[in-house]
Amino acid sequence: MPARLLRNLLLTLALFAITWPAFFCHSPAGDAAAPVSPWKNVYDTNAHYVGMQTCRTCHEPIYQTFIQTGMGQSFGVATSQKTAADFSPDHALVYDTALDYYYKPYFDHDSFYIMEFRLEGRDTVHKRIQQVNYIVGSGQHTNSHIFGINGYLYQAPITFYTQKHRWDLAPGFEKGANTRFQRMIELECMSCHNGYPDFVDGSENKYTVLKTGIDCERCHGPGSLHVEDRKNNPQVDTSKGPDYTIVNPRRLSTELQNNVCQRCHLQGIAVLNDNKSFFDFRPGMKLSEVMNVFMPEYEGARDKMIMASHVERMKKSQCFIQGGKMSCITCHNPHISVKFTPRAQYLNACQACHGTAAGQLACSESEAARAVKNNDCVSCHMPHNSSIDIPHVAVTDHFIRKRPADDTMEQKISAFLGLKCFNNDHPDAITTARGYMEFFERYAPSRGLLDSTLAYLDKDQAVEKLKQNRDYIRLYYLLNDFPKVVTYASALQPAAVTDAWTAYRAGEAYYQLQQPDQALAWYRRATELWGYALDFRNKYGICLLALNRLQEAEAVFNFVVGQNPNHISANTNLGFIYLQQGNKEKSYACMMRAYQLDPDYEQNLLNMAVWYHNYQQPGEAAKVLLHLLKRHPDNERAKAMMQDLGTHPG
Repeated sequence: MPARLLRNLLLTLALFAITWPAFFCHSPAGDAAAPVSPWKNVYDTNAHYVGMQTCRTCHEPIYQTFIQTGMGQSFGVATSQKTAADFSPDHALVYDTALDYYYKPYFDHDSFYIMEFRLEGRDTVHKRIQQVNYIVGSGQHTNSHIFGINGYLYQAPITFYTQKHRWDLAPGFEKGANTRFQRMIELECMSCHNGYPDFVDGSENKYTVLKTGIDCERCHGPGSLHVEDRKNNPQVDTSKGPDYTIVNPRRLSTELQNNVCQRCHLQGIAVLNDNKSFFDFRPGMKLSEVMNVFMPEYEGARDKMIMASHVERMKKSQCFIQGGKMSCITCHNPHISVKFTPRAQYLNACQACHGTAAGQLACSESEAARAVKNNDCVSCHMPHNSSIDIPHVAVTDHFIRKRPADDTMEQKISAFLGLKCFNNDHPDAITTARGYMEFFERYAPSRGLLDSTLAYLDKDQAVEKLKQNRDYIRLYYLLNDFPKVVTYASALQPAAVTDAWTAYRAGEAYYQLQQPDQALAWYRRATELWGYALDFRNKYGICLLALNRLQEAEAVFNFVVGQNPNHISANTNLGFIYLQQGNKEKSYACMMRAYQLDPDYEQNLLNMAVWYHNYQQPGEAAKVLLHLLKRHPDNERAKAMMQDLGTHPG
């Protein structure tokens, strides 16, 4: 889902030679004046969201058509009415060849479940059943699946691909990258696939209230000022002028119209500006006021496109470059589903500039060739292409070209050219550096990206010291240069750091350098800033464990499993603590809980082998170690334990 898609292609592309970027972006000179807008709900901090049902009271006809659009159907409760999937025995089974798991989706009454299981011969040696709570996607292209645990949301590992009418691993879960039931649904993903949720501050993926579908205010801005004005004043005659209490995108400039759409239809590497969140963009703003969105550029990748790259592709078109007036709503009515939009609407948009009027550039193709296509401009100039980030999906390519068919031949990708920002022509050097680090972390772990990062960071020495430390800490953390991370961290006090990731990375650096006493304050600071980031808190507990502060560590791990009983590492760590305390039953229960969640988790398997050994069950210990070495053949501790048991690993 963003936030983390693109993964498979980009990992492949990263294998090609990475060239040094040929350009550097300069920081804007001076601070820009505070932005203003005639639309009252853009910058007024008192303007708040009222919800689609409030809008519906006055706009029922628009509501009824909008809820049938892809946006209106983007997110819903997992019911048999919502799903577009085929659950027949011939279709509803997925096998992950890399990790050796089967997945079977099914309904029990009107509750949706996914069963994960593993076979050895005819025996089922692992089975996990997870209820699915939400379905993402209108069903036009896909249905993906989300489940929640105490408000923490995760993506399920299989997706139904509507166009191919098949189940398969979810995007980014293929080729050994299956994270099973642990991929977090973070705010970047949720904020584009749904209306704005109620998000728990200090978490990565915890929500209290979820909407069901993208709503009116995502394109029109918060509606409270408009509702209040309509209650107290006569209705504005919009045939004579705008109603400035709420944004009407059609009355915005072309640039600002596209900014509304590219908030979600410009999928790439989104770098938030300092002190901004994914909640902060409002229609009528420039997207660059909140974030900068970068896309990788490759030599020989002219027709490589991701599913939600509509704005990026459109901006490559001469229709956009030379026309100056082209926006998404030139062709689309956001209130009407594409399924119900007459084809003539799109063709008329083409004819407005390429018709028979004097001075217009008409189609140069022969009448006979045009007749074969029924004079359908879109079918020739905007063909359906396969998406590179979502398998089994083809989407309309919004890169409008004279003869795109000539460009669809297989092309060899020869070089990575750099990242290009598609919503800001002049991103500053620090922002660009963050784009390279984000790209490295999410999609393409190539050293060349971090070399580019360093060049951009070193270019901009005018930024405040704290920011530089934050970014250098991130860079050297990604390089696994932990001494360098500590060098930058030592110039800071944990209590003064306001970025949870910076605190966490500093803690990790000290811990990797076998200095848990120094790491502890940094881990603690990360949990103070993000109290519901369970992986941060789990690492804090591990650090306490390393310092032999078992009682404190136990309390930390119990907090984590209290929030999410399925947290594998926290269950593993509790099992270890109870084993140290001699609590046979509780240690075994925690280890078995972790084992049921992930039968291949290395540390838990080692702990289980120790448990069986301590309680005089050497045969069971050997079975666990043999399984561990089957899945992780390079584990030296397991090999040593096998020798101690007098059993040959082979």
